[in-house]
Amino acid sequence: MSKILFIINPVAGGGKAKGLIPLIKEIMNKHKKDYEIKLTTRPKEAIDIAEDSVENYEITVAVGGDGTVNEVARGLINTGKGTLGIVPGGTGNDMAKSLGISTEPVKALETLCRGLKKDIDIGCVNDSNFLNIASVGFDAEVVINNQSIKTVIKSGISYAVSVIYTLLSFKKKKVKITIDDNVMEEKIILLAVGNGKYYGGGMKILPMAKVDDEYLDICIVSNINKLKLLFLFPTIFKGNHIKYKKYVKMYKGKTIKVETKDKIYINIDGEIAPDMKEIVFSMEDKKLNVLCEEK
Repeated sequence: MSKILFIINPVAGGGKAKGLIPLIKEIMNKHKKDYEIKLTTRPKEAIDIAEDSVENYEITVAVGGDGTVNEVARGLINTGKGTLGIVPGGTGNDMAKSLGISTEPVKALETLCRGLKKDIDIGCVNDSNFLNIASVGFDAEVVINNQSIKTVIKSGISYAVSVIYTLLSFKKKKVKITIDDNVMEEKIILLAVGNGKYYGGGMKILPMAKVDDEYLDICIVSNINKLKLLFLFPTIFKGNHIKYKKYVKMYKGKTIKVETKDKIYINIDGEIAPDMKEIVFSMEDKKLNVLCEEK
């Protein structure tokens, strides 16, 4: 019988993840699963727990938001062992959406019990791994502002409020972009690179992305003023922004380099990394085994 470890971020989703403990116990006991639950007490601790526990558990489950999923995945990637499971308990839960995992905890737990596994690609941005989407520009600054706003507005709408707030002060970033052998210079609003389709609480920023096709998808938004961006923003939730080819350009590639004279922040699966002037996105040679809804 597979042993399962649930790593829970107790502050994810304003306490939503911690509140799932009784449900986890109920479903696991119903299916007669051998499991254990551990709660994190500090940022990045999920990485250490996943690394230290991988020898004793076949499946390690992240219970929380995209940041928790990223941390647990990094622990498994560092060891090269184990299978990742996800029970969405955060605000956005975009990696779960990209994998077709239900955001309803009961359904997500039933998915774990069915045990369908697949290998997915692992992205890398400079020295950090990501599973879903990493980006620079407007949306990274939205995430920074959202960290404060979501303490007041504890729902997915906090992201929309953060977008409007960020619009008031944001300035376009002049960058040189190299996608494999294709070089271009742009004054970007944002550049998103990823394996998954969704970020920012359900926005379908990369509608053509596949988690296992060994390519990174790229979305570049440029040549657009703030007012038009405000009207373009709602179309991203269904992936319809790609129709506006004057402002939105879509690519696929293996390696993407972004260079700028001004430091810019990186949004890595919903977490902000220190600002820098050169960013390289690439694909790892290895894969990550995950439990998902379908093979």
